[in-house]
Amino acid sequence: MSDAPDDYILKLEGIGKRFPGVVALKDVSLRVGHGKGHVLLGENGAGKSTLINLLGGVFRPDDGHISFDGKPYHPASPLEAFKAGIRVIHQELHPLSNLTVAENLLFEHLPRRYGLVNYKEMNRRAAELLADVGLDVAPTTLANRLSVAQLQLLEIAKALCYESKLLVLDEPTATLTSKEVDRLFEILKRLRGRGVTTLYISHRLEEIFEVGDDVTVLRDGQHVITRPLAGLTIPNIVELMVGRTIADHGVFRKDSVVSGEALGVSGLKVTRHSPELSFSVGKGEIVGIAGLVGSGRTEAVRALFGADVKAAGEIRIDGELVSIHSPRQAVAAGLCLATEDRKMQGLMLDMSCAQNTTITDPAKISRKGLILRKVEDEHSQRLVRELRIKTPSIRQAVRTFSGGNQQKVVIAKWLFRGPKVLIFDEPTRGIDVGAKVEIYELLWKLAAEGKGILVVSSDLPELMGICHRIIVLSNGKIAGEIAREQFEESSILSLAYKEYSRVRER
Repeated sequence: MSDAPDDYILKLEGIGKRFPGVVALKDVSLRVGHGKGHVLLGENGAGKSTLINLLGGVFRPDDGHISFDGKPYHPASPLEAFKAGIRVIHQELHPLSNLTVAENLLFEHLPRRYGLVNYKEMNRRAAELLADVGLDVAPTTLANRLSVAQLQLLEIAKALCYESKLLVLDEPTATLTSKEVDRLFEILKRLRGRGVTTLYISHRLEEIFEVGDDVTVLRDGQHVITRPLAGLTIPNIVELMVGRTIADHGVFRKDSVVSGEALGVSGLKVTRHSPELSFSVGKGEIVGIAGLVGSGRTEAVRALFGADVKAAGEIRIDGELVSIHSPRQAVAAGLCLATEDRKMQGLMLDMSCAQNTTITDPAKISRKGLILRKVEDEHSQRLVRELRIKTPSIRQAVRTFSGGNQQKVVIAKWLFRGPKVLIFDEPTRGIDVGAKVEIYELLWKLAAEGKGILVVSSDLPELMGICHRIIVLSNGKIAGEIAREQFEESSILSLAYKEYSRVRER
């Protein structure tokens, strides 16, 4: 490829970015070709999010120069980035929650008639965009009623509203089903056909070959390589990302022992009219919950945890009936939930790592109502070591952490509590391949200690790799349960679509 000015839409030269105690990027240079699908890879903490925020106008570089579409590019705000033609779809989504789906989609350019918002036209346009990305919700639905996966599709639909020159997607498939992922790939292919360049970040390495022409790998804030994807294999890429080879740790632990009941659920009803759910998790057992977006997975575990009021049902922990009507009661009973939305529901972002990791059991770190900082630090440092949380200091605010390290802090705070049963909702969403290995090892370690583990995940290979059994939800019902020796992706998907097929037949 020649080095003519118009060969590249984006050029970064010697980019550096520093935060207190952290060098996030150091002398990073890369080029992205016009109309190309460019993939950006790296472990959590490698500098991907910082680079995205520089492109999106959230941060400004301390060193180096950026040019976009042949002009110097240093946006002072996300609005300036948007006006320049760069649209960023972040991993953590922040919609206008109290507005409708249609208002979120067309907020920058609301259709008007006689000076007033033309709601009929707005809803018509929104319906077309929603259909384009396969999001089956009414345009008049409030955004705060959507799940994380539905919000992801909403953001993709929003990007289609405007003629962006560069579309940056950070973990866009983290909560999507295989059917929704295929639709996304079709959309990206169509956009590239129109000349739109895409910068794609994902920890699902098997999918990058579907969307990328070239790949850039960052490690520890520095540029490792930029080259065509052709000729690379997943093991090659993993080694570039982590600087070492990684064996397949997604293989089930055959030596695990399951004994007794850790969690029993009978007749759980999320709402008065929803189906009853009954299942159990043994001590030392990892049970998965699979299902399509909207199948009721997250709603079920939130009702179980007391985060949402359940309509009916009995819960047993260690064989004893417990009363759970709030998260406080759940935690007291030994049941903990690591939510899928870590920033909004799992962390206190402006508080330190030490405070977040020990918040679940203040009695362990206090005396006569006063926090013992030395004791708090000792516990936090132990958890940071055990979970390999990357931070220059346990006093660092978790807001500055990468997504993967924030997720580890969420898990650490529940381990500090010492639960009997742990529920993980999308535990590896937005986590790199190296950190996934550590999370799997942690789950097996907890199971070996006799704890009951319930895992909700949109990643079927993940569930098939770590679980003893998989319960499949379909349209709010338990469509079936599959034992380990019968695991097949086609069987799980068949059950996941089961109740939806029945509805269509009626």
